[in-house]
Amino acid sequence: MEYKEVINFIRNKFETKDFVPLHSPVFRGNERKYVLDTLDSTYVSSVGAYVDKAEKMMVEISGTRSAVAVVNGTSGLQVALKLAGVQGGDEVLTQALTFVATANAIHYASAEPVFLDVDYDTMGLSPKAVSQFLEEYGEMRDDGAYNKKSGKRISACLPMHTFGFPVHMDELLVVCSKWGIPIVEDAAESLGSYYKGKHSGSFGKLGVFSFNGNKIVTSGGGGMIVTQDEDLGKLGKHLTTTAKVPHPYEYAHDNVGYNFRMPNLNAALFCGQLEQLDGFLQNKRQLAIDYAEFFETQGITFRRETENTHANYWLMCVELESLKHRNSFLKITNEGQIMTRPIWQLMYRLPMYSHCYKDDQKNAEYLEERIVNIPSSVRS
Repeated sequence: MEYKEVINFIRNKFETKDFVPLHSPVFRGNERKYVLDTLDSTYVSSVGAYVDKAEKMMVEISGTRSAVAVVNGTSGLQVALKLAGVQGGDEVLTQALTFVATANAIHYASAEPVFLDVDYDTMGLSPKAVSQFLEEYGEMRDDGAYNKKSGKRISACLPMHTFGFPVHMDELLVVCSKWGIPIVEDAAESLGSYYKGKHSGSFGKLGVFSFNGNKIVTSGGGGMIVTQDEDLGKLGKHLTTTAKVPHPYEYAHDNVGYNFRMPNLNAALFCGQLEQLDGFLQNKRQLAIDYAEFFETQGITFRRETENTHANYWLMCVELESLKHRNSFLKITNEGQIMTRPIWQLMYRLPMYSHCYKDDQKNAEYLEERIVNIPSSVRS
């Protein structure tokens, strides 16, 4: 196929004859006003009113009780795993079909990822695959679940809501509860996504969002840890602010902390963006509807949200017939100045994670050869 109609359709949707990016930010609210306000206040670093405001807004949106603003989503995941009880030498159950930050955060916690398959419909961690792994390798001991083959403690489960499509959380919660394994949700891509009426990131012990420049709303660089456990949230805030003990003038620290604070300057930009979230979501949902109708005429599958979910359609994607068709689609669209990208290379194909356990990865490998992201920006 030449995909000329695809290129023309996308150009018409974004009303440009120039290069069409995959996902670019849109600034048309109070962003400039709030950022200038931080400059006038001189509070541009890690302390300021907009950091507090950003955390309060995320509590309200996510339906959680506590939120901690951090410098980026990856750092948020690292700290969230620590808060969940992950220790050096432990194993963390996760998916191989993910952005590398998911696996890296586990490594930063000095733990090892166990790569389990995804569900075909969500492209996120499969509760069935988790259950099968635990039934075969799991062993309950006095201090939790262990992998009886490796002898290592299984201290957390880290599902990722791929492109904003929620994982089957009810089923995953049942499996992990049975084995006493806490869930940390990698909700980096899923701000504005709901599963059975509840926001992503609010199901597990902790959830983590990203506000990188390519996300549905951005703070330039930044992220947020959310949790229903207010004490855990307070500890997270403490650890991400160098574990500094409050004192009028002394420098006292009671733990090995992290300098992972979101600067007030970034938080100001984020607040201006977050105020527009509902409009951004509606805009993207309409684009998804238009894409679905168009690609049906082309005989190409456009990936839609699953039953009982409301996806944010962060990065929209199509499913091609084969690796050959995928590569052809990528080549032709990019040559036509339409930015498209394949789904990530599976984590166990990367040299630093090639030694990690993986199951059959039937769905992950199928999707790896067929899924392509297409331009998904909020349109002006």
